[in-house]
Formats: sequence, structure tokens, C-alpha cells
Amino acid sequence: MSKKKRHGRRPAPKTAKPRKQSIEFVARPFAGIPAEEDLVAMAQIIPAATAAVRLTEEYGGGQVQLVTLLPEFVQGLKRSDGEVLVAMQTSMHSGDASRDVAAAVLATLELPEGQALRSEGLPEPGPRLQDILDTSEPPVVSVRETFDFWIDPQAGAGDAQARQVIEDAIERAKEEIAPTRPVPGVEHAYWCRLGAKEFVRWVRGEDEDEFFNAFARIHAARESDLEEGARFVGAFRANGVAIPVWELVPGTEAEELTEPLQAMGRRLDAALADESPLSPEVRRAKAGIISRQVNL
Repeated sequence: MSKKKRHGRRPAPKTAKPRKQSIEFVARPFAGIPAEEDLVAMAQIIPAATAAVRLTEEYGGGQVQLVTLLPEFVQGLKRSDGEVLVAMQTSMHSGDASRDVAAAVLATLELPEGQALRSEGLPEPGPRLQDILDTSEPPVVSVRETFDFWIDPQAGAGDAQARQVIEDAIERAKEEIAPTRPVPGVEHAYWCRLGAKEFVRWVRGEDEDEFFNAFARIHAARESDLEEGARFVGAFRANGVAIPVWELVPGTEAEELTEPLQAMGRRLDAALADESPLSPEVRRAKAGIISRQVNL
């Protein structure tokens, strides 16, 4: 007896979800933006700061506040008056920090007033800060002593409880913020106090390899200390640029660093202009500097 054949429709195959496109790694994500070095500083070494930027007409032409950090590591915040704040320091890292921040800016603009942007996965390829910012207005970084910019000054009485939560978080964070100030008269240099010690970190805009070649010449000549007692301790690599660090004489304040850093700047300019081959001593100095560098 033959088996009966079953006649019926086969179930339709499940439609696969389209795979999200990944973003290619960009070693120097903020290149081409005015004050690139200060954006790197906000993303990497300054605890609390804000910078007003303006969007191009294509993206509305409005003003946005880039900030170092927002409560609970949210990516963006749209205040009750419509002002947009977007964090440079978040837990989202796609490999292109410029795309990450731009995606957060555009998404926060679409939020209802009073809402926060929370991470829902990495963005796909799309506009970067270089595409959406009006670069005719360079951002001016304002370094803060606290996270007071978290508070919405226009919040209504009904938001009193939420405001108190933010104020409590700001108060707790005061003890964790390392005091940080820009060095007067020296662009992209930031003094900080970490525990009982003071340091200065200088975000440089040259190509990394060019910087390390030049600084190796200075180091080999035993001229890498800022002044007596203020010694070079190493360099960070962050967002494609170098950040040399000096440990300072105890008690040194930011205002006392203008002349020593300007003198170091002149030594760097001369070393950068030197196109002669690196000597064995300079090569050894460069190898020592690079062996101590840290990626941020």
C-alpha cells in the first residue's frame, strides 16, 4: 500500500533581518575640524567641559552643546527649552568617534523635549561631525569645575524630584573630578591635579610619527623637561594624535606653565623643521618614548 502524498503549501521562509553595516575604523576621527585637539581633549582627558557648535543649514543651522559627560552615560539630552546636549564620553565606540557623536547629535535633535538619548547599539555609516558642523565657527571649549551643565534651568516645578537627583549626582561627582584648567596662552594644553601631584597634558596636532620623531630629538638632547623639576613622564595616543605629559613641581598652578610650555613649543618647532635622518641616539630615545606610551 502506497503512502499518500501530502499536498499543501510549504511555509514561507522566514525573512532574514538585514545585517547592519559596520563602520570602518578611523584612526584620526576629528581630523579637519577646527580645534580638533580640544575635541580630543574633551573626549579623552577633560572631566567636565562644554563647547558650543553650530550645525550647517542642511542640518537645521541650530546650535548644539558638545559636553564631556552626561548623567548615567546617556549619549544626548534634549532640555525642556529645546537645547541639545551631546556627550563626547560615552560607552558607545564604533571605531569612528566622529560618526558616533554626529549620530547622537542627529538622534537627539529628533527627541521630544525633556528626553534623553540612550544607547540602542552602534550606528551605521552616515554623516560625521565633518559633514554636519559649520566649521566657520570653531568650537570654544569651556572647562568646568563641576557638572553644573547637567541642570536644566528651565525645568518646571513638576520636575523638582528629577532636578534633586541630578544635583545629588553633581555633588557626589565633585570628589571624583580631577581639577583641570587650560594653560593660559598655550593652545590645547591642560593642567590637572591627580591626588597629591600636578601634571600638564598637551594635545598636539601634528602627525603622530612626526611628533615622536621631533620629540625624540629633544629627548635625546636632554631638553624634554619643561623646567627644573618638571619632568617628561610619557605620552598618550588618543584619536590619532599624541598627548605628551609632564609631572610638575609640587604645587605648580596652570598660570605658571605659560612660559615653560611656550619655550617647549619653540624647541618642538625647531625639531619638527629638522629633516635630517634620525641618529642612533635619537632612534633609541624614540623607542624609549614609544615603549612608555599608552593608547586612550
